[in-house]
Amino acid sequence: MRLAAFLSLAVAAAAVNVSNSDPFEQWHGPKAGDVRGPCPFLNTFANHGFLPRTGKYITLDDLTNGLFNAVNFDANISAFLFDFAISTNPEPNSSWFSLDHLTRHNVLEHDASLSRVDAFHGHADIFNQEAFDETRSHWGDIVNVESGAAAIVARMKTCKSTNPQYSLSQLGEAFILGETAAFISILGDAEALTVEKTRVEYLFQNERLPTELGWKRPEAQFTTDILVRNLQAVAVEYQKRLNSTVLRKRGVDYAERLMNGRARVL
Repeated sequence: MRLAAFLSLAVAAAAVNVSNSDPFEQWHGPKAGDVRGPCPFLNTFANHGFLPRTGKYITLDDLTNGLFNAVNFDANISAFLFDFAISTNPEPNSSWFSLDHLTRHNVLEHDASLSRVDAFHGHADIFNQEAFDETRSHWGDIVNVESGAAAIVARMKTCKSTNPQYSLSQLGEAFILGETAAFISILGDAEALTVEKTRVEYLFQNERLPTELGWKRPEAQFTTDILVRNLQAVAVEYQKRLNSTVLRKRGVDYAERLMNGRARVL
């Protein structure tokens, strides 16, 4: 009886320790049958368990709670992202999405990714070191809006010259600008709009939060207003570097219209 009681207590203690474990330190890459997508951040959150580790059947509550707990996103941004994400689910009237749904080309996934090849050349759910090496070659030790925009334009030029089916929608352009504004803000200083290059490299290449490099969950909540403001800052530098006048401000204007029209208060 004593041995049985001891074993029961040991099992219970182990269960408590697991349930109380710090998800920032509990990283596990995908296992057989799990899915991942083209977004390094969402893949990272699944690897840490902030989203379902399988990468499947992600609901609005999953996304809202996961993004809040991981990086202090407010519910409006999560709702905005979720509305787009479920549009990639081929199942009609779905209330969930899986990360591999996001790889459907020219829905949310787009050409000129910072870390993936274009759909013409391969799969967007797979990190591509060569593409990312080009991106980070335009960053200094500190990434800011200028170097972030320079990397975007460089990837666009490369993809236009190597992909005979290259295309970029207004939505794709808006997401490119928003992605850069987001990783600078989340991994670095959302006010100064600067981030250590090593933190960004760590997350993109490992799909893991860079806690061992000193990063911590932001104390200030990341809101729609902050995202739009920081996206605008990236867009200003982006527009300066465009050779074409056709695109002009369409990406940032479109992003603002989307957020103002689709983000909802929960």
